[in-house]
Amino acid sequence: MSGVPGELVWRCRRGVKELDLILGNWLEQRYAQASADERARFARLLQLPDPELADCLLQHAKPANPDFAALVAQLTTHRA
Repeated sequence: MSGVPGELVWRCRRGVKELDLILGNWLEQRYAQASADERARFARLLQLPDPELADCLLQHAKPANPDFAALVAQLTTHRA
């Protein structure tokens, strides 16, 4: 993934296939065009524990942090 920091690629590998696909697809399809704010928000989203991240991305719950709502919507519309 050209232009994507290797650390982000590594942090997107969560060991849960669905999460790996959702996060990896966003990196491939959207990261290059994302604003600095979106990139920072994505990096903060990756700090969530796996169960909380899975609940948000698999649409079992809304993100506890309202700043993540738009990003989560974007991530889930880019599912493979």
